[in-house]
Amino acid sequence: MAGGRSLGRGFGWLWAAYAVSAYGSGVGFGALPLIAVLVLDASPAQVSGLSAVGPAVGALVALPLGPWVEFRRKRPVMIVMDLTRFAVVMTIPVAYAVGRLAFVQLLVVSAVVAAAKIAFNAASGAYLKGLVRPDDLLVANARFESTTWSSIAVGPPLGGAAIGVFGPVTTVVADALSYLLSALGITAIRDREERPRRGDRSRIRAGELLDGWRHLLTHRGLRGLYLNNLLVGGLIMATEPLLAVLLLRQLGFPPWQYGLAFAAPCLGGLVGSRLARRVVARYGQHRILRAVGTLRAVWLIGLAFVQPGVAGLATVIAVELAIIISMSLYNPVLATYRLEHTPRDRIARTLTAWSISSSAAIAVLSALGGLLAAVTSPRTAIVVAGLLILASPLLLPHREDTFRAPDRELVPARAHPPV
Repeated sequence: MAGGRSLGRGFGWLWAAYAVSAYGSGVGFGALPLIAVLVLDASPAQVSGLSAVGPAVGALVALPLGPWVEFRRKRPVMIVMDLTRFAVVMTIPVAYAVGRLAFVQLLVVSAVVAAAKIAFNAASGAYLKGLVRPDDLLVANARFESTTWSSIAVGPPLGGAAIGVFGPVTTVVADALSYLLSALGITAIRDREERPRRGDRSRIRAGELLDGWRHLLTHRGLRGLYLNNLLVGGLIMATEPLLAVLLLRQLGFPPWQYGLAFAAPCLGGLVGSRLARRVVARYGQHRILRAVGTLRAVWLIGLAFVQPGVAGLATVIAVELAIIISMSLYNPVLATYRLEHTPRDRIARTLTAWSISSSAAIAVLSALGGLLAAVTSPRTAIVVAGLLILASPLLLPHREDTFRAPDRELVPARAHPPV
């Protein structure tokens, strides 16, 4: 199980910083599109553009940040990214208060937050590998995973209630303050971090921008896991807006039932993440990634059979619960394998490449899903996504020797963090 095991004071502060930021983002989930509609009277095209263009631009901006993060101390990078997000998000309530809020500002904020998130995650992943023992990586990743799902379950309902009582920019303030508190938590970490060595620190070479992808595509195990994750994550996320149209517009579900259908299953994330260490110890990393990687792909097709009424609501909750339990068990095992099999001097670029690719896959598959739904119907598009995802296990690595213990030079040099 993931709980009850001390990983040191440094990890405690890192986890606390992650938790406060995750819950702040949960409370502020969907805040920018909501402000665009309620405050700026944005059109559907503008709202869609805000959800797609901002993160896409942020991913492009993040491309050169991978090498930049790689050759710097990771803790200051995390603090800078948190403070950047705090400052840019706080411009929204300030502009709203003085009557100067504009749609372009929301686009800029969305792009900056997306880029800073990618850089922060790259730095935190690299920092984590040096912060805890190799044997504790799975425990640490499982704790982050459980925090993610609990924040998704609790945050949006609290955010919706706050908006109803205090107004549309309330959750934006809460989200901004969570980044400030996260920065303070990371500042409290006292573990000494060595500066990464680099032969030429004066500039970023063009080849360094692609080193992350080069590692992912040439490593026998990571290549299949990477391609599988792009397909699975992209198809699952592509069905979310399709399901919203199906449930709210075509089947007549009230908004509170729609929110319940997605919030309640997130509690299943606590189940999967807490089982991760136990099942890996019993069955091995290879079997879990193969079995659960396959299992998480079989449920999506069930959303195509949703009907009106209580039975339909129960169907959505059951399918989403099965997907989330599978993902929350799979994700920390995948994250641990990725860190174990990535050299220390390439972690930030690898995680940056992974994040950028994931964002691109979601954007492309969501756009294709929307086009298919417009030509046919949302239910048909969900059926197609559900059938395509069934082929995703073919991308998973089949050979068990791919999951052998990593070479010694990939293991963190520091056995245990000072406390």
